[in-house]
Amino acid sequence: MQDVIRLLPESLANQIAAGEVVQRPASVVKELVENAIDAGSKSIVLSVKDAGKTIVQVIDNGCGMSETDVRMSFERHATSKIQQSNDLFNINTFGFRGEALASIAAVAQVSVKTKRENDELGTLLEIEGSEIKNQEPIQCKNGTTFSIKNLFYNIPARRKFLKSNPVELKHIIDEFQRVALANPEISMTMISDDKELYNLRAGNLAKRIVQMFGRSYQEQLYPCQEDIDVIKVKGYIGKPENAKKTRGEQFFFVNGRYIKHSALNHAIMSAYDGILPDNSFPFYLLYIECDPADVDVNVHPTKTEVKFADERTTYAIVSAAVKQALASYGITPSIDFGIDVNFAKDRSTHSIPSSMMPPSEDQLTSNVPDIPNVSSNGTFTNTNSQEKEVGDFSINVPFEGDDTSSDDFVKISSKINSWEDSPSDSNSSDFSSWNPIENPSSANNFSSMDNESESITFSSRANDLTEATTTTIKDDSVPSDNVIPIQIHHKYIMYQVKSGLMLMDQEAAHERILYEKFLNQMENSTGVSQQLLFPKKVTLNLADFTIFTEYSQEIAALGFGFQLEDNHSILIKGVPTLIQGNDEQEIIEELIEQLKYNKEELRISANENIARSLAKRASIKSGQILELQEMKSMIEQLFSCSSPNYTPDGKKTIVLMDYAQIEGLFNLR
Repeated sequence: MQDVIRLLPESLANQIAAGEVVQRPASVVKELVENAIDAGSKSIVLSVKDAGKTIVQVIDNGCGMSETDVRMSFERHATSKIQQSNDLFNINTFGFRGEALASIAAVAQVSVKTKRENDELGTLLEIEGSEIKNQEPIQCKNGTTFSIKNLFYNIPARRKFLKSNPVELKHIIDEFQRVALANPEISMTMISDDKELYNLRAGNLAKRIVQMFGRSYQEQLYPCQEDIDVIKVKGYIGKPENAKKTRGEQFFFVNGRYIKHSALNHAIMSAYDGILPDNSFPFYLLYIECDPADVDVNVHPTKTEVKFADERTTYAIVSAAVKQALASYGITPSIDFGIDVNFAKDRSTHSIPSSMMPPSEDQLTSNVPDIPNVSSNGTFTNTNSQEKEVGDFSINVPFEGDDTSSDDFVKISSKINSWEDSPSDSNSSDFSSWNPIENPSSANNFSSMDNESESITFSSRANDLTEATTTTIKDDSVPSDNVIPIQIHHKYIMYQVKSGLMLMDQEAAHERILYEKFLNQMENSTGVSQQLLFPKKVTLNLADFTIFTEYSQEIAALGFGFQLEDNHSILIKGVPTLIQGNDEQEIIEELIEQLKYNKEELRISANENIARSLAKRASIKSGQILELQEMKSMIEQLFSCSSPNYTPDGKKTIVLMDYAQIEGLFNLR
């Protein structure tokens, strides 16, 4: 029988290896720029065309390579950094596996020009699909120039799975940012389609952050630094009030290498616990320096994941360092690290103003009205429940007379607003200027609803008093014109229906209304724009500008009038009529943050992403006072929606409490 096992051809083996190392143009950028840093470069220029699909070029002024070295660098597992196994645990450089250049050369057309300082001539090497096409001496500058052309030219199936240019450029920018932030002492320039995107001069870390993300970051950062024997932590963390809805601006570097580490991220988030808005993520950029023998960087082909010899100690030190930095600026109470940890003792301390301190338990509960607890014998005690967290109180209501067990009680829980969520802090626009109804047709008003027999079905927990049941809301559950809705705590709308009582979350309901309107406008290009008297120029960082460019057609279809300009700027000429607010910069920035959040967490179409993001941004917020006609109009518009029961992300908009449930609360039979 004929033998069937054979060695793969070298070129095919390299293509298979490229599947791990070279996933997209950004992977090429990462490998080449890191090699330039390993070569001791003080200046690096990255140039791409068509988001790296046509060409990726990296020019450095590093040490260069000899004629033999440049040829050997494209052999698999060829490296100058490892000679024995022990060297794996003492790595202070980036490229050491010896796979990157061989993998890139297997799926692209590669040209390399390199020269050492003491050599009279440099070397030109050209490779296509792992095959050497040309090698000759040439005249060139000191350093190395890599040109990677037509990535995946010989693997069309891989090439067609590349994303659009804005998406691929965004990945390249991410890689460039990480390397630039890890090496602020190196001058770095990025050019895309002959347009300069970044020109970062050498300097300190603070200067690099401002160059990268904008001048506004000068006022948003706190320095964070701790230095002990086993580990050093330094860098910057962001102010809680400047936290964003996405994780994009969070960076860890271990011995100069960018990493992703869920445990360390949790350490930082735990330090911010209680001082961040919901679903928000702070900026942080932290360098961790430790003995290379205490960290394993060779656990993933992209080398973005590492393992620490002592995960718990690293976690504790990072968390403590961030807590101390926050405490130093009056954000959280200072903590005592204790003798065992041996943190620096010369740290200056700052007193915390009383106005910045969160309320105590006594303050939090002092304004809570006394809530009677109904006991099984019918007596009342004016005590707040101690079994809940601060700010919770409950009523135990018996259903079956005096002789009841604990299972016969329904617990009605109420959450007191947290100290930072008072209505006065609402940044929503004045709702009195909002016109929620735009010439509704007669088919959508209340009188026509009364004559229809269609039913709307949705799931209800009856305000969490009973288990979820599926309830059918018929047309007689929609209020008639003579029913007057009322607003509760400037957050909910309550009104009587024939079957009982209906509660509506005004923010969630308005979000559903706007979502369907925005989606319809984009699908039909019917967005109406309100022209600005004076156009507003909005300047973004490059990453956000790229996101805006990616969705520019969908944004324009909503009614935004704008013009893309140089230096990552957008000239806003008009905004959709459904959006209230005078700060165009804030509107655009919040829209982009929501777009990034949806893109990271959900797999949805561009239209749906835009509609969700803008509806979330433009909907009225809790705490907004509504007039009677505004409440009626919102109810009418909600029940005109195709899916009125839930927001686009699944939150309930309405809850029905039927008559039997209301009777049960009062123990009536």
